[in-house]
Amino acid sequence: MVHSDERQTAAGAGGVSPVAAVDEAITSRRSIRRFRADPVPADTVRDILDVARHAPSGTNMQPWQVLVVAGGPKRVLSAALRVAYDSGKDQYRSEHEYYPAKFPEPYLSRRRKVGWDLYGSLGIVKGDMARMHEQGARNYLFFDAPVGMIFTIDRVLEIGSWLDYGMFLQNVAIAARARGLDTCMQAAFTRFHSVIREQLGIPESRMLVCGMSLGYADANAPENCFPVDREPVDAFASFAGF
Repeated sequence: MVHSDERQTAAGAGGVSPVAAVDEAITSRRSIRRFRADPVPADTVRDILDVARHAPSGTNMQPWQVLVVAGGPKRVLSAALRVAYDSGKDQYRSEHEYYPAKFPEPYLSRRRKVGWDLYGSLGIVKGDMARMHEQGARNYLFFDAPVGMIFTIDRVLEIGSWLDYGMFLQNVAIAARARGLDTCMQAAFTRFHSVIREQLGIPESRMLVCGMSLGYADANAPENCFPVDREPVDAFASFAGF
C-alpha cells in the first residue's frame, strides 16, 4: 500500500502524483454496458494501443492482434451478430472454454450476484426471458459504444501467451481510463467466432480471444452504476518474512 506521504512525494510541489493517477485509472475502471454516442477519434484509439503494446510477454512474442471497427463496418458486424444471436445461440460455440462447466464456490455466488445486480439495476426480474435476451443482444451492439475491438491470437500458441494477452487487455482498459474513456471486455463474442471471422476476414489460423467496447460511459445509465464487490487483500493474499 502506498501511503499519502509517499503519494505527495511522488507528485512533487503542486503536481498530481503518478502513483495516484495510475491508481485512479485502475480503480475507476469498470465494465460499462451503455455508452454515449460521442465519437472517439482513430488517433486516440491508436494512442491507446501504442501504450498497451508495452505489455510484457514471454520471450517478447507479443501474441496480440486487434481489429478495430467503427461507423459502417461496426454496424454491419453488429447486424450480422444480432441475426446469429436471435437464430438460437446454442448452435454456436466458442473455440475455447472461458468458464468451467460447473462453478464451485465462491465463484458461483460471485457470478450470480453480479448477474442479478445487473438485471436488478434494469428492473429485469427472474424469469423475464425476453428482456434477458434483449440485454444479452446489447453485447453485439458493443453497448452503443462508437468503437468496437476484436482481439485474436495465433491458434498454435499456448496458455502462457493467453496469460500475456490478459496483461495487454488490461493495458488497453487502463490506457483508455487515463484518457477519460471506458471499456467493457466481452467474452460474449467468442461464441460467434465464425460470424466475426466471415465479416472481418479473420484467417482460420487465428482464434478469437474476446471483444471490447470503447467509448464514453453514459453516467446516468443504471447498468453502469450498481456496485461491484471486490474481495479485500487479506482474503486472497498471505505474507511471510515482513
